[in-house]
Amino acid sequence: MAKKGGSVEITCPCCQAKLTVDAELGVVLSHAEAPRAPKVDLDHVSDVLSEQARLREEKFRQSVEAERNKEEVLNRKFAEALEKSKNQPVEKPLRDFDLD
Repeated sequence: MAKKGGSVEITCPCCQAKLTVDAELGVVLSHAEAPRAPKVDLDHVSDVLSEQARLREEKFRQSVEAERNKEEVLNRKFAEALEKSKNQPVEKPLRDFDLD
């Protein structure tokens, strides 16, 4: 990251693009795309597609398993929060009106 008279140069963590942002206005002044990865060799496309399908199925199975356990996880989180709240003293909640 480099500062240039009110502007900041940032590298995007997702796509590695270079952004120049005006620090005062908070707007993007310029954008330079990162170099793209080389294209996939057509001889190996079926391998790439099968790997992507396998990863998709694995993520789907993980999400299904997370949904199955969702109620149990929420119950445990609620029980833990309830235990923490039992140990804390009861306080009157602070309202916005009280701050005036």
